[in-house]
Amino acid sequence: MGNAAADDTRKFVDLLFFNGHPAIRKSSFLMMKTTSAEKIFSVMTTGVVLTVSVIVGLVGCAAVGPDYVPPETGAPAAWHTDLRGGVAAESPDPRLLAGWWATLDDPLLSGLIEQALNANLDVGQAKARVREARARRGISQAGRSPTLDAGGSATRSKSSENSGGGATRSFYAASSDAGWEVDIFGGVRRGVEAAEADLAASREELRDVLVTLIAEVALNYLDTRTYQSRLAVAEDNLAIQQQTFELIRSRYEAGLGDELALQQARSSLESTRAQIPVLRSGLEEAKNRLAVLTGKAPGGVHDLLAERKPIPVIPPMVAVGVPAETLRQRPDIRRAERSLAAQTARVGAATADFYPKFRLAGSIGLESLKSAELFQSASQAWNIGPSVSWNIFDAGAIRQNIEVQSAIGEQYLLAYEAAILGALEEVENALSAYVEEQLRRERLLVAVDAARQAEALAANQYSAGLVDFTIVLDAQRTLLSFEDQLAESDGAVVSGLIRLYKALGGGWQAAAPATEPQAVGKRENDKE
Repeated sequence: MGNAAADDTRKFVDLLFFNGHPAIRKSSFLMMKTTSAEKIFSVMTTGVVLTVSVIVGLVGCAAVGPDYVPPETGAPAAWHTDLRGGVAAESPDPRLLAGWWATLDDPLLSGLIEQALNANLDVGQAKARVREARARRGISQAGRSPTLDAGGSATRSKSSENSGGGATRSFYAASSDAGWEVDIFGGVRRGVEAAEADLAASREELRDVLVTLIAEVALNYLDTRTYQSRLAVAEDNLAIQQQTFELIRSRYEAGLGDELALQQARSSLESTRAQIPVLRSGLEEAKNRLAVLTGKAPGGVHDLLAERKPIPVIPPMVAVGVPAETLRQRPDIRRAERSLAAQTARVGAATADFYPKFRLAGSIGLESLKSAELFQSASQAWNIGPSVSWNIFDAGAIRQNIEVQSAIGEQYLLAYEAAILGALEEVENALSAYVEEQLRRERLLVAVDAARQAEALAANQYSAGLVDFTIVLDAQRTLLSFEDQLAESDGAVVSGLIRLYKALGGGWQAAAPATEPQAVGKRENDKE
């Protein structure tokens, strides 16, 4: 480390004397590498390097403060939920998990997801936060490099005749000043560590936004198809009940039926008709939400979704892996871990304030009383040397700042642990809902089949005069209820699959490369 510090010091002195700002480097002064200047440079470089090497040798160069160690996740070995209904504990195919919506085989859904990835405003905000974190990292990294300033002045002054004889004089100066903090105790390095971790956390935040966005688009698309399916069921039943009402009214007007049957038929008809506005309202909300998710004003996707299409079919098998795989996969967990790493580095940066700060500073310039002599070698003036500053007493402010940063670090650790528990809970709930909804749907299929047969039998028996019209109405209401529940369950099964994939952290892998913001001045294939 001592050799590295010596090399950095030579670069600093060289920067000060011979490799300054282009505007200064072009001046005749800095172009004059005379024998005397080179001797001066050699002597100063040797002295400064020796000074820094002694400092480094005495105190060492290990960064103070805690070194970050990733915490254990403590994930269970297996899921608590009994895996049934086409769910297996096998490790999921990374490519399938990355583009899980393709398993639903719905090109329109895939197109909406692509539109959302390109135009969603939440994604745009997350990308801007990544660019901000990248710029902040650059600011932190700049602290490891020397600074260089250049300036010049020309003044003319007259002294008091009572104190200085009333002499008038001119003074001309041009100088280049450089400074460099020797990061002995690692305060700057810890700041860079924190900035690097913050940048990684912002990238994980972007990926988490992508996971949520893709799931939200899919869920609202499923809501749209589910409402359309339920509307179709309600409208079909409304048409049947309208026919029944017309028949009962004809019988009543012909004196073959009573008014009670007529009013019962009217009540059932209007009850079904009253359900349709509620379903239409839900359908409008789902479409409007899809429009906003894809970066459009409400109504922007209505034409695209005008045609009623069936609810997508789930794949026969879903691999969920084990809890440890999910925790490694989810970007919200990784974001919490990187945030903890950043805060640990900030504790080290605060600890470095306990120790002295070493700095190299120097100036080289020209000074002359006559402008014509400013650029002569005799006008050279310079100074260079190390300095040290140490905060001896601050009433405990540094110690309290370390305590503040440590307490914040504890909060980030607890947030990390909470994120793990929340992720496990989300997956368990999604597994249970997906498995149980499939069982519910199987029972509803049987119930709908039985209700259809019951409705047909009731209608036949009413026509034969064996039962009154109340039996027919009850059979129709039961059939409508079960058909509506079945349509809702069809959508709930697919929605459960979407929530399961979201809980597993799927989706960002395929979307992130296209949405990752590039650094200013970098091509897409450039490395960070």
